[in-house]
Amino acid sequence: MSKELDYLASRVIQRKMNRRSFLGRASALGLSATAAGTFLSNAAHAAEPVKGGTIKVALSGGSATDSLDPALSTNTTMSSITRLWGQPLLELGETGGLDPIIAEEFSSSPDARVWTFKIRKGISFSNGQPLTAEDVLATMERHAGEESKSGALGLLRGIKDMRVEDGAFVVELDGPNADLPYLLTDYHLMIQPNGGKDNPTAAIGTGPYVIKDHEAGVRTVFERNPHAWLDTMGHADTIEILAINDDTARMSAIQSGQVHIANRVPPKIAGLISRAPGVEVRSTAGPGHYVFIMHANTAPFDNKDLRMALKYGINRQEMVDKILFGYGSVGNDTPINASYPLFTPTEQREYDPEKAAAFFKASGHEGPILLRTSDNSFPGAPDASALFQQSLKGAGIDLEIKREPNDGYWSEVWNNKPFSTSYWSGRATQDAMFSTAYLSTADWNDTRFFNEQFDQLLFAARAELNEATRTQMYADMSTILRDEGGLIGPMFNDFIDATSDKVAGWRDTKGFDVMNNYAPAKMWLVG
Repeated sequence: MSKELDYLASRVIQRKMNRRSFLGRASALGLSATAAGTFLSNAAHAAEPVKGGTIKVALSGGSATDSLDPALSTNTTMSSITRLWGQPLLELGETGGLDPIIAEEFSSSPDARVWTFKIRKGISFSNGQPLTAEDVLATMERHAGEESKSGALGLLRGIKDMRVEDGAFVVELDGPNADLPYLLTDYHLMIQPNGGKDNPTAAIGTGPYVIKDHEAGVRTVFERNPHAWLDTMGHADTIEILAINDDTARMSAIQSGQVHIANRVPPKIAGLISRAPGVEVRSTAGPGHYVFIMHANTAPFDNKDLRMALKYGINRQEMVDKILFGYGSVGNDTPINASYPLFTPTEQREYDPEKAAAFFKASGHEGPILLRTSDNSFPGAPDASALFQQSLKGAGIDLEIKREPNDGYWSEVWNNKPFSTSYWSGRATQDAMFSTAYLSTADWNDTRFFNEQFDQLLFAARAELNEATRTQMYADMSTILRDEGGLIGPMFNDFIDATSDKVAGWRDTKGFDVMNNYAPAKMWLVG
């Protein structure tokens, strides 16, 4: 049977048989649909990459206000675009380790205060200019500068000195940080000529592609970078990314064969999409979470009793059941879950309308509370807001929902308005997640969380080399954030993507959705 299955799988990979026919033949041989699908997927993985053609991708999250400056990237569309033209020092590996990219190796002093990154030689930017350690230094200087608006700014705080020594990039920290290499995988930190100081939006990097045409929030077309050096990606001749925020339109595009890859499959129709001819649904558990964020320094959310009323007034299991349709897990008002290596669960907060009502009364607040939402914030966000509205009614709390336009949501609403729906894809480590969004000085502190004890614990954890002690510190930080912060985190979402049977090379990958945003670069057309 194995030889016949190998033959049938090769026919699918060569586009001489469709996936449905393969499953039917495999079933006749006594193989279950699940086992046959796994066999076919493994066969595609084992196949050699095919060069040529155009891969088309439909992504949610794009906006007309998006910038090509990687420092300002805020969504999946832009981080995927950045992955195609740029590269960081290091990248998160498929299984969660570190892959050397621009830095071919790295090391630290015994106390993890001084880190040295040996820069790979022989690499050129897409404009033909050789990459140097000075370009790496300039990149980090731009993102860490006092006037920086970079999403990576919070990750780079605590740097005492940066310099170039013998062709290597050296970072000296104020205190030890065993996680620094993981922090430098951040998708904002793409190495640019002179760090992007001359023109941060030029999209000149060392990635597999160069931008041929770009209209923010609409369409971006790439062609191969003639100076690309990494042969494990960049298989298609061209890549076309379409920003399609409407769920129905995006799913129609993958079902009809207009695109080969689509992200953010709505959980409620994931089963239906999986039954479409020639479409494979890919579900990956991870650190992504759908949230309601309050500015804890802005009335009325500067009132802790009011924040606690809203936290007890949300039915988390109902959210998982009716919004995620089982593609995820219950959250606990912290961004950290079991996908992180040093995770300890905190006491689970449950829906309790009586407690919510008591906290609301203690807050002294009167009148409705305004929540802003959009489909662009996370799949099903308006429906989740309506569920929240209903569960709060059980506590006598009136929630008013304002549905905002999809376009411009990330520039006009998120991190600007005091109460809104949002999502985070998570980060590689607790330190990276906390430093990006919950450290008092973080540029993306979207809940306006300012807690001295939390900050002190974060800095202390970086210096703590005893794993058990460090694990407890992270657990304590999660508890502080759960009880004091402005984050209402009811659920962790699985990443649900869809691919056509006309492409191969999919690998379940740690990080963000669509293979940590690398699917367009790493997959190839079949046949």
